[in-house]
Amino acid sequence: MKSLLPLFLAALTGVAAPGSALALEPFVANYQVFNGGKALGDATMQVKSESGHWRIDLDIRAEHGMMGFTGAAAQQSTLFDLVGDTYRPLSQTMVRKVLFSKRTITGTYDWSKHAAQWSGDIKEHRRKPIALEDGDMSGLLINLAVVRDAQPGKTLNYRFVDSGRLRPHQYLVAQELEGVKVDDMSFNAMRVNRVQSGNEETSIWVVDGVPTPVRILQREDGQDTYDLRLVEYKGVNEQ
Repeated sequence: MKSLLPLFLAALTGVAAPGSALALEPFVANYQVFNGGKALGDATMQVKSESGHWRIDLDIRAEHGMMGFTGAAAQQSTLFDLVGDTYRPLSQTMVRKVLFSKRTITGTYDWSKHAAQWSGDIKEHRRKPIALEDGDMSGLLINLAVVRDAQPGKTLNYRFVDSGRLRPHQYLVAQELEGVKVDDMSFNAMRVNRVQSGNEETSIWVVDGVPTPVRILQREDGQDTYDLRLVEYKGVNEQ
């Protein structure tokens, strides 16, 4: 487990410099997952180098309640390149399992044609090619970009191109740091809220020096839905 004590002390004393850029490095992060405020299961987010590229995976496993009984699980993966400071997606895979059902969606980001397209268990209208622009990212890559880019008071703008969907994503970083608990210790974190219309809300908490969000909260109609809370992470020297 990565030692969190130096980060804890820095957060208490104000030594850590919010917004200092993190170089992309491999890590494995483990989360507890809550649904509607109740324990649902566990999740693992991992970034690693693979055959000259990079890959980010998110694996969510339901272990409690009815969803745990049905063996519900979801895996997402994006293969990508680091082009300057840009995370450029190359391909994407998503798998969802419930009881005896399994749904798989795959996507390809063809930068030679500047087009992305998905196939598999996906609605027909989402199979159509999407024109790519430089800087477009999958949802998992946007999470990494938020950790990299967050600074108090800053506005972050990205284009979400994922699962046959194209959406602008804008995030606002709070001016003041906020207390958040990580593995029984409290930290001063930057809260990053996604600006969007409708009944959905997304908040991401970022602690300087930690390469992955320490918490990701999704809400609908003012109620918590999915809540991922960091338990531990292992860095490049601890793989």
